[in-house]
Amino acid sequence: MTAFRLKTTLAIAASTAISICDATASTTGEVADTLMRLPPVSVTAIKGETSRKPALAATTLGRAEIERLNIVNIKQVSEIAPNFYMPQYGSRMTSSVYVRGLGTRIDQPVVGLNIDNVPIINKDNFDFDLSDINRIEILRGPQNILYGRNTMGGLINIHTISPLGFEGVRLIAEYGSHNSYKASAGIYKRISYPLGMAVNLYATGTDGFYRNSINNSKVGRERLWSARWKTAWRPAPGWIAENTATVSHSLQNGYPYQSVASGRIAYNDTCFYKRLTVTDGITAHGSIGKVDFSAIGSFQYINDNMTLDQDFLPLDYFTLTQKRHEWAFTLDLVAKGEAGKKYKWLAGAFGFIKRTDMSAPVTFHDYGLTQLIENNANAINPYYPIRWDDRTLLLGSDFIMPSKGMSIYHRSTLELNRFKFDLGLRLDVEQAAIRYHSHSSSTATIWNNNVTPPQPFQIRHINIDDHGSLHKTFSQILPKLSVSYSLPSSLGDVYASVTKGYKSGGYNTQMFSDVLQQRIMGKLGLVERYSVDEIISYDPEKTWNYEVGAHLQMFDGRLVLDAALFWIECRNQQLTMFPEGSITGRVMANAGRSRSRGAEISAKLELPKGFSLQASYGHTDARFTDFTDGRRNFNGNHVPYAPLNTMFVGTSYTRHFHSSIIDRLSADINLRGVGRIYWDEENTLNQPFYMLLDASVRADRGSLSAELWANNITGKQYSTFYFVSIGNAFLQRGNGFTIGATLRYSLTIN
Repeated sequence: MTAFRLKTTLAIAASTAISICDATASTTGEVADTLMRLPPVSVTAIKGETSRKPALAATTLGRAEIERLNIVNIKQVSEIAPNFYMPQYGSRMTSSVYVRGLGTRIDQPVVGLNIDNVPIINKDNFDFDLSDINRIEILRGPQNILYGRNTMGGLINIHTISPLGFEGVRLIAEYGSHNSYKASAGIYKRISYPLGMAVNLYATGTDGFYRNSINNSKVGRERLWSARWKTAWRPAPGWIAENTATVSHSLQNGYPYQSVASGRIAYNDTCFYKRLTVTDGITAHGSIGKVDFSAIGSFQYINDNMTLDQDFLPLDYFTLTQKRHEWAFTLDLVAKGEAGKKYKWLAGAFGFIKRTDMSAPVTFHDYGLTQLIENNANAINPYYPIRWDDRTLLLGSDFIMPSKGMSIYHRSTLELNRFKFDLGLRLDVEQAAIRYHSHSSSTATIWNNNVTPPQPFQIRHINIDDHGSLHKTFSQILPKLSVSYSLPSSLGDVYASVTKGYKSGGYNTQMFSDVLQQRIMGKLGLVERYSVDEIISYDPEKTWNYEVGAHLQMFDGRLVLDAALFWIECRNQQLTMFPEGSITGRVMANAGRSRSRGAEISAKLELPKGFSLQASYGHTDARFTDFTDGRRNFNGNHVPYAPLNTMFVGTSYTRHFHSSIIDRLSADINLRGVGRIYWDEENTLNQPFYMLLDASVRADRGSLSAELWANNITGKQYSTFYFVSIGNAFLQRGNGFTIGATLRYSLTIN
C-alpha cells in the first residue's frame, strides 16, 4: 500500500469515526460526559505544594492524556510543554534538552529528570521508554533550590502507576511502519491491605527509518527491553514506603547521519550503541506530629558501548569505541512543617557519589593516517616524508572520573491574605575529578626522497604513555524569591520570581584523541597545540532568571490558561564546539555572556458535545552578548541548537454510547511546530520553522481499546541535527510518514 493510500485511509477512518459518533449520539440521546480537567500545575507531594499553585511555569499530563498522545519517553513531550525541546537524533545516548534557550549536546544537562522522585544522575540515561506512566510534570525555569544540580533550566517528574492506587492487569501491543513494535504487560496486586506489588515487562523495536547506501542495510535498527518491579507499603497511617527496581537493555545499530554534500547516508565501518542500566530507588515518607519527613535514596548503574565510524564517510578514516561502567548513589532527606496557618517551611540535605570508568580509543585506518597525520607532517618537509609501518594507529585513552557533592536547602512560605511570599536558599558543594591515561605505540619510517628510488632514512619508534589527574571543587549559594497574588472570584493567580540558576562545571573526554595526535606530531618535531588542563576543563554555568506569569481559570473552569514572560542573564554558558585544529574531538567551552528572553502560553478548553482543545506556544530569543573564540566575534548571534519557537495544537472529539459493540469512540488531531534552529555560532545555517501533523482514532469497549494512528501525515522533511566533522557537513533527517495500530487492555480487580 502506498503512503498516499495509507494517508487517505486514515483520513477516511477519522471522518467515519466522527460521523458514527454524531449519528449514534443523536440516536441514543447520549450526552457527553464532562471532560476530566487536570490542574495546570501539579508538583510532587514530597517537595511541592498542595494548597496553592506554586510560582512557576509547568505543564502536567495525566494518564488519559499520556495514553491519548501515546507517550512512552520524554522526547515525545517536546513542544507540548512550551519552550521545551528534546530532538530525536543519534542514539539513545544522545539526550540533549533545550529549555528557554539553555542546553547543550554533551556532559551535564540543564534539566533534571526524576522517576518516582528518584533523580537520574547521568543525562546519557535520559532516553528510555517507560510504560504505565501515571503523570508527567515539566517544570520550566530554575529548580536548583529544591532539586539541586543541573536543574537550572527545569525539571521533569515522571510518576508510574502504584499498586496501591490500581489493582489489575494492563497489556499493550503496538505495530507500525518499518516493523516497529511495542509490547507491555503490567500486573498490579495488593498482597495485603497495606502492601502492594507490581511487575511490568516492556519491549520495543524497529528496523530503522533509513538505509546506508554502502551496503543497503537499515540504519537505526533497535531492540530494547526493560523490567520494573515496584513495591508500595503503608506500615501505619500517614506512612508509606515505595521501592522501584528497574533493569533495561537496548541495542541500536547505526547513526542515520546524512552527508550534506552527497545527500546520502554512506559509511563503511561499524556503528552501534549498546546500553545496560540498573536503577533501584526507595522513597519513605511519614509524619511525626506536625512535621513530615521523607527520605529518597537510589543506586544507579550504566554499562554501555558506543562504537562509531566517526568520519561517517565511505573512507577508512578512524573509528571510536567508547566503553563505560558507571555507578552512583544518591540520598535526599527532607522535612517540612508549618507554624500556624500562614507560615510553612521545608528543609533538606542532598548528597551523591558517582564513579565512571571509561576507555575511549580512537583507531586511525590507512586513509586517515595518510590524510590527517602523514600529509600534515610531510607538508613541512616533503624531501624526508614519514610513513607509518603499520597502516593502523591506535590512540588509547582510559579514564577514571569520580565525583561527589553535598547540599543543604531551605524554603519558607508566608501567606498574607491573597499574597504568598516564597524565599528559598541552597548551598551546593561539588567536586569533580579525572584520572587519565593516554597511550600510543607505533613505528614510522622516514624516507629520503633526494635519491631515486627513495630509500629508508630513519626509523622512529613513537611511544607515548601519559598519566595525569585533575580535580576541581565548585561551591555556590543559590537564592530564590517569589511573590504570588490570588485573584478574586477564584480566577487564579499571578506571580513574579527572581532566581539564581547553576549548572556545575567539570571535565570532558572528547578531545583526548586530538591531544594524543598532537603529542605524536610533537614527537616528529612539530608544534603541539593542546594542553590537557586547558582543553578538557570547563567552568560552571550561572544564570539570573526573572519571570512573571499567571495561572487562570475562566468560564466556570472550562478554560485553563497559563502564561509567562521571562528574562535570563547567563554567564559562562556551556557550549559544545569544535575548536580550531580539531580533527576528531569536540570540546565543552564557556561563552562569556548570553541572554535569553521570551514568552510562553498554554491553554486547555472544554467545548460542548465532546470537543476539547489544547494549545501551547513558546518563543525564545537567546543571543550571545559577550562571546568570542579568539578569531570571530559572535555578539548578537543566536545561541545554536535552541529553537526560537515551539508550538502544539491538539483537538479531540469523544462520544460515549449505550451499545453492545462500542462504549466510546474518539478522534484526535495534533499539530507540532519547531524552529527556527541555528546550527552554528555564526548563524550561517539553520532549520526553518516546520510543522508536523499527527492523528488518531480510538474505539473502547469494556477493558479493551483499539487505536489507529499516524504521525507526520504530510511527510514533511526536516532536520533534527547538523554538525561538521573533519570539514564535512552532516545532518539527520526527522522521521517521515508512519502509521500503526495500538491495542490496550486494562482490567481492574475489585
